[in-house]
Amino acid sequence: MNIDISRFLRKRWLFLLVLALGVGYFYEYAEFRLTDDEWTARLSHTNVAVEVGYHQGPNRRVRYVTVGRDTLPLVVFLHGAPSSSAFWTGFLGDSSLLERAAILAVDRPGYGFSGLGRPEISVQKQAADIASLLRKLDLKHRRIILHGSSYGGTVAARIAMDHPELIDGLLLQSASMAPGREKTFWITYPTSHWSLSWLVPGALHTANTEKLNHRAQLEAMADGWAHIRARTIILHGTDDWLIFPDNAYYACDRLTGTRELIQHMVGGRAHDLLWTEPELLRHSLDYLLQADPDSAGVKALPDPDRERFPSGLR
Repeated sequence: MNIDISRFLRKRWLFLLVLALGVGYFYEYAEFRLTDDEWTARLSHTNVAVEVGYHQGPNRRVRYVTVGRDTLPLVVFLHGAPSSSAFWTGFLGDSSLLERAAILAVDRPGYGFSGLGRPEISVQKQAADIASLLRKLDLKHRRIILHGSSYGGTVAARIAMDHPELIDGLLLQSASMAPGREKTFWITYPTSHWSLSWLVPGALHTANTEKLNHRAQLEAMADGWAHIRARTIILHGTDDWLIFPDNAYYACDRLTGTRELIQHMVGGRAHDLLWTEPELLRHSLDYLLQADPDSAGVKALPDPDRERFPSGLR
């Protein structure tokens, strides 16, 4: 039996493309875009103040959600890609955390209700818009902790680099930090071409555009890591196949100015620490909230996998 291999591959490619687009649309509309009213309803059980607002930064207008008391320190959650502030629903409604902190979650530019589908490739500009929001809310004199996941960790690090006086603590979870040390899916390339990009759902289009610019943006940050003063915790799974483990080592080697640095490689875990290690994330936030502001040190936790994943990116 003769098989036309090229025809078979074309059909397979088309099937995978349609499947990926279908998953993208389901992802966007089934879950990851909570309206203002949906956020308010979802957080009504907290019995504390909830605000959903919009802030015009120096570059873009961003939507944010705050919950909690103004008198407490602030924990700021920054999501990865594709996603939105809804990624952090479990934390924003966490009564135990709300006893110790107010919480802010932001739809990064191009996601949620911050201009869905209109990406902002400049991490510096994203950082400036979110820093502007923090200052608008008059939070400068409260302790501010940033928790960034995946590419949200990239943005969190840039905020701490460019606005060190604003940030007291930094939790970088599975964060993209080393140029070129992450997986790029094949679907990213064809769906970023003008002939197909109009078919792609907004959040996926923003994620694709960011992904293809990650390396250049991270290279532009290479000299800024030493500017970070905030107490920093880096959490990364040793089996992370999306944002490779040596991202953690790359940042650790460059964070020479932090008040305290804790690195923890989570054995056997991949990129999904939010779901597989939620208590570790809570414990890390608690540590940053309770840490003595006058203490300093470096605590790179025992890490048997360091030799497997040397940074090698100096």
